[in-house]
Amino acid sequence: MAGLVSAQMVLASGPDFPTINDFLPPEILFQGTPFALNRIILIRLIMTVVILLVLGITAMRAKLIPGRWQSAVEWILGFVRNNIVYEVMGERRGKRYVPMITTIFMTIFLFDLCEVIPGANIAATATIAMPLVFAFWTFFQYWIAAAREQGLGKYLRHELIPKGVPLPVLIIVLPMQLLDVLVVRPVSLMVRLFANMLAGYFILELCLAAAQYFLVEVTNKLMMPLGGFMLIAALVMTLFESFVAALQAFIFATLSTVYINLSYPEEA
Repeated sequence: MAGLVSAQMVLASGPDFPTINDFLPPEILFQGTPFALNRIILIRLIMTVVILLVLGITAMRAKLIPGRWQSAVEWILGFVRNNIVYEVMGERRGKRYVPMITTIFMTIFLFDLCEVIPGANIAATATIAMPLVFAFWTFFQYWIAAAREQGLGKYLRHELIPKGVPLPVLIIVLPMQLLDVLVVRPVSLMVRLFANMLAGYFILELCLAAAQYFLVEVTNKLMMPLGGFMLIAALVMTLFESFVAALQAFIFATLSTVYINLSYPEEA
């Protein structure tokens, strides 16, 4: 009976679960200035430097017969080029966008991966700012491509007025098509990435918080099996979120390529 009462008290107090305030951390550097940095911004800056250093040093030390590290980096770059850009756009069109899509893929993947890196413990894309930047980059690129390849007038006619649609139906279709081009495409990119990484952070942190609470902070042995289960769940979620990091980078890069490709004339 005493053990049951103790267990009820444990559950009443509860572990320190994550909250939305985790995404609004206090400033830790340059407080009160326009250059103030919080933990999430600092993680973004550090990871950006890591990406530049890794790719820069790999390029500087590149050999005709690559070693394992160079082969791994070249495989990733080749995967983005051949399996995303060229697969969607073809080589002739795609050459122009390989640097952009590769940058998007690598940055999103490594920013997402920060969620499972000890010391970072949060995806750098789990706040709206970074998904918004990448979505607007894609948005501007497909409008630039449309203006260059078709002219904005022809592009808008093609996108907003489907062939063979009767006039009464067109009154309904036209604003829907305009909403798709101006809002749905960039917002779908932004929300998909942001929501997935936000949800993944909460699930992983819930598992870790519960595991720590029931295994470390609670002395009641009745709770230890639950703590062990939550620890296993946290390990599984860590592996799953590593996969999701790569998957979200792939989806974002692929959809960006598709949207840009839609700005080209069909006969080109």
